[in-house]
Amino acid sequence: MTIGVLLSLFGLVAFGAVLPVVPTGVAVSGAAAVAAHDNPVLVLLVVAAGALGAYLGDLVTYAACRWGGEQLARRLRWLRGNEKLDKLGEELKNREVPVLLISRLVPGGRIPMLLAASVIGVSWRTFVLANAPACALWAAVYAAVGLLGGTVFARPWEGVVAAIVLVVVVTQIASWVSRRREAPA
Repeated sequence: MTIGVLLSLFGLVAFGAVLPVVPTGVAVSGAAAVAAHDNPVLVLLVVAAGALGAYLGDLVTYAACRWGGEQLARRLRWLRGNEKLDKLGEELKNREVPVLLISRLVPGGRIPMLLAASVIGVSWRTFVLANAPACALWAAVYAAVGLLGGTVFARPWEGVVAAIVLVVVVTQIASWVSRRREAPA
C-alpha cells in the first residue's frame, strides 16, 4: 500500500462525505482488507486516511448546511413540518456529542443531523470537537470490517469482496431497524 493509495482513499472519503454518492465505508473496508494482507500495521494508516477524509468532508458539509440552513432543508424537502427538526434539535441540545457520534455511524443519519445541528445553531467549536472522534470511530469500525475480511481469506480480493458484502448487509439491517423504529406503532 502506497502513499498514493492512502491519499486516494482520503480524497474519495472526503468527496463522499460532501456528496454522499460514493460508498465511503466500503472504500475504507476494502483498503483495510488489502492493507491487512500487506502489513496489518498499515490498517492504522487506512483508519487515519479515512477519518481525516471524513472529517474534512463533514466540515465542508456542515459549512454548506450553516450557509443554507432552514431554507436548504426546505428546498431538499427534508423538512415536512417542523416535527423532525424539533425532535433532532431536542436530542442535539440535550446530548450534542453523543448524537453527533451516533449519527456518523447510522446509515443516512449524518446529513440530517448536520442539517439539524446547523439550523438549531450548534457552534463551530462544538461541531469541530464532537466530529473528530465521530470520524475516527466511523473509520475504525469500517476498517475493522475490512480487517476481519482481510484476515479470514487467503487472497486480498476475497477479503475486499467479503468486506463489501458485510458492509452492505450491516447497512441494510441498520436501515431496516431504523425504519421499523420510526414506523407508527
